[in-house]
Amino acid sequence: MKKRILSATMTSLLAIAMLLAGCSQTTQAPPTEPAKTEQPAQTPAPAPEPAKEGPKQLIVGRGGDSVGLDPIRETDGESFKVTENIYDTLVGYEEESTKVVPSLAEKWEVSPDGLTYTFTLRKGVKFHDGTDFNAEAVKWNFERWMDKSNPFHNQDGYYYYNDMFGGYKGDANHVIKSVEAVDPGTVKFTLNYPLAPFIQNLGMSPFAIASPTAVQAAGADGFTEKPVGTGPFKFKEWKRNDTITLEKNPDYWNAGYPKVDTLVFKAIPENTARLTALINGEIDLMDGLNPDDAEDVKANSELQLILRPSMNIGYIGFNVEKEPFNNQKVREAISHAINKPEIIEAFFAGLGQPAVNPMPPTLWGHNDSIKDREFNLDKAKQLLAEAGFPNGFKTQFWAMPVPRPYMPDGVKIAEAIQQDLKKIGVETEIVTMEWATYLEKTRIGEQTMFMLGWTGDNGDPDNFLATLLDKNNIDGNNNTRWANEEASQLMMKAKQASTQSEREQLYKQVQEIIFKDVPMVPLAHSTPALAARANVVDYKPHPKGSESLEKVDIK
Repeated sequence: MKKRILSATMTSLLAIAMLLAGCSQTTQAPPTEPAKTEQPAQTPAPAPEPAKEGPKQLIVGRGGDSVGLDPIRETDGESFKVTENIYDTLVGYEEESTKVVPSLAEKWEVSPDGLTYTFTLRKGVKFHDGTDFNAEAVKWNFERWMDKSNPFHNQDGYYYYNDMFGGYKGDANHVIKSVEAVDPGTVKFTLNYPLAPFIQNLGMSPFAIASPTAVQAAGADGFTEKPVGTGPFKFKEWKRNDTITLEKNPDYWNAGYPKVDTLVFKAIPENTARLTALINGEIDLMDGLNPDDAEDVKANSELQLILRPSMNIGYIGFNVEKEPFNNQKVREAISHAINKPEIIEAFFAGLGQPAVNPMPPTLWGHNDSIKDREFNLDKAKQLLAEAGFPNGFKTQFWAMPVPRPYMPDGVKIAEAIQQDLKKIGVETEIVTMEWATYLEKTRIGEQTMFMLGWTGDNGDPDNFLATLLDKNNIDGNNNTRWANEEASQLMMKAKQASTQSEREQLYKQVQEIIFKDVPMVPLAHSTPALAARANVVDYKPHPKGSESLEKVDIK
């Protein structure tokens, strides 16, 4: 093919003409209609695809690491924060109350005599290892918990099971007579005696159903680091005292959840450091906010302040088996020497109230007629003299090493109490240690005077009074080791009573006995403050102190 070649002159003239045409805006004539030529059909350009969201990760900052991830073995909130996202219980609670709702059990029936409970189980549910959840799995879990001779029963004991179900198989007060797998979708519990809070207890975090296959493979001790449940997230990795990482369970029975792909629990012991990490975007959600920081969080447009409904007690306890705290007058003297209002003002910033009883006033059965002892140093000195300690004494004072909802800063609060006690001649050495060690040593009674607390698990008075102070729970959660026969008998009657009004009157009597004998000094009921990034949505803190995060999303 021949190429057409323009002379240099012609090319220059054409360029000038084109330039003049481009520069002329007001004098040029309207352009003539160009000649139409046939164009080949054009395929429309495809519409751009919407941008796909990448994997979502939610990082939760907290004050301490979990003790373990086999929920039946644990008693601490840091463990349950994680296990509630790995496991499910037979029944659960409403998102913001302790009203019982279905979970792994879709429905249940109770016999008129209160001795038989029959549960219809949810169909098609799988454990994270792919094995079936069914009635045999439920039976296997309960037999593991209640029978000390079971090869997968941890020989240190399951303290919550002991506390809530009257000991173990063969014990005089053990509640559960038998568990029967009627068919794969039906399980029946037969009780030795009626237990008023039986259903309420089953929703508690420790009674989550684990994969029997996984427990058998890992062993009773190994399973605590290799947890397998039916919950919204699967266990991935645990870096001790740093992070626990969970991954989304794509086969979760509650369709559409969870909303995030990865859930990370990060331990940042110091409250202020945790808040700094939140402000810097290193974490998305945190608990243990210093009450003094609440207003700053509210003023920050990139953050949101969240308040957890109050259902807790922070207290100073006495090991009543050790001198001088085996003397009631010594314990009463200490109670007069602790300035509760001043401590709450200094450390709770308006998000707490002085406590009188071991259970919060938000629970039914609270004895409002009991009036607290006044802060009175002279009265405290008088009682010490009557007890045989006119010049006071020296003792250890165990202080919590991690912030808890009911105790924002254990060591600083202990230092404030230390100064009060010094004024009546009681010299205290503050002792603290790693959290898991602290819990274990207070459980077995190594402490003298100590600091602890409790967040209710199920909204029932039994979960405070019996759990913390029943003589049958010594070596469990009764860290005061107080063994009052009258109080324990009243608590047993209350467990078996058929009406709430009858139970309420019995629990009020128990609180009067506790107040008179002073195994502990109830310090405060707090309204725990949390904070989150502004883009965290659908987080609803539960009164019991921990919750599943399956519905939480990030915008």
